[in-house]
Amino acid sequence: MISSVITSKGQTTLPKVVRESLGVVPGDRVRYVVLDNGEVRIIPNRPLSRLFGICQYDGPPATIEDMNRAIADGAAGK
Repeated sequence: MISSVITSKGQTTLPKVVRESLGVVPGDRVRYVVLDNGEVRIIPNRPLSRLFGICQYDGPPATIEDMNRAIADGAAGK
């Protein structure tokens, strides 16, 4: 079990293994979700900029017309 100390200001340091597990680095933010059973979950709140480049596409560039057609097809359930 991993633990840390709460300071007089109510602060704590996330232990290294927890930071690594969450994939957070200095400057990142986390959210706390308090469950009905009294447990608390810590969830990384990553900035959108961290997602840049996560999806790779090796095909030709899509035109606006291609995108609109794909949206229409998706809306039509095709």
